[in-house]
Amino acid sequence: MSVALVGIAGPSGSGKTSLARALVGHFGRDAAMLVPLDAYYHDLDDLEPGLRRLRNFDSPEALDEELMLRQLGGLAHGRSVEVPVYRFDTHTRAPRGTLVAPARTVIVEGLFTLYWARLRDLLKLKVFVDVDSGVALSRRIERDVEERGRNPISVRRQYERTVRPMYERHVLATKEHADLVLDGTRPLDELVSELLARWPVRAVRE
Repeated sequence: MSVALVGIAGPSGSGKTSLARALVGHFGRDAAMLVPLDAYYHDLDDLEPGLRRLRNFDSPEALDEELMLRQLGGLAHGRSVEVPVYRFDTHTRAPRGTLVAPARTVIVEGLFTLYWARLRDLLKLKVFVDVDSGVALSRRIERDVEERGRNPISVRRQYERTVRPMYERHVLATKEHADLVLDGTRPLDELVSELLARWPVRAVRE
């Protein structure tokens, strides 16, 4: 089976996860699957719980680069892999991951999707979803409060201390590697349509 990896990057709160999920919905789960780079955060089980939250999770070093590249490379070559399940409440991995079989399209989504040259080389299409910092912060507060049990004050503090500075240091420059830059404030259906116009169709539907 021919497998096409499509990468979606952008700042936290840009809407890249919503876009990736919408694309999976468009093609259907038999034809497309999503691999979030958040799954590859290092397991911090060896640290005291109070120290785990002090780690910088907005640096590329926070992710297990070698495992990520090995598994995404495996999917690109049609092999099934066991993707880790990361628990944000404890900053540890679940004892067992999720067995993932490759679909015709594998959508890779995360802050650092366009950061590593070795990952970019696996991608048939590279996308960057962009928004300004005000929109990004408000969306991040909403997500972290609802999905990760955080409070707005701590989310805002983390954004100012590490999220925004690390974005400007590590992520912003990766926009130059994108084949397509999308405005994350536009309606989701418009973004899906624009992206599909550039889709590597032959790799997906041959």
